[in-house]
Amino acid sequence: MKIFRWIIGLVLIIGFVWVNVSLKTTTLHRLINPLILCCFLCLVRIVRGPDPADRAVAIETLGILIIAFCGLFAVFTKFDFFIDIAIAWALQSFIGTLALAKYLEGRSLDE
Repeated sequence: MKIFRWIIGLVLIIGFVWVNVSLKTTTLHRLINPLILCCFLCLVRIVRGPDPADRAVAIETLGILIIAFCGLFAVFTKFDFFIDIAIAWALQSFIGTLALAKYLEGRSLDE
């Protein structure tokens, strides 16, 4: 059953890459499409995660993807405030991950 799921996932990824390359779209769309797929996969892991640690890693990965979105928007729109948003999100995500790790460990935040 596990091999079957891997094969289905591989076929879906190859199909996604083929559609992304064959479409006549802008570079921004070609770069954003894989990020949207990764966001969807992270959301699936957050919902179906077997334990809180897996969900925490998926949330952290989703934060990194948001930073990537901000970076792409900053490059293609030439607005600098997207970089400021990405930096603020990275700092907030780092502190939130530390707090969640302490909580899952069972310790208080002041230890």
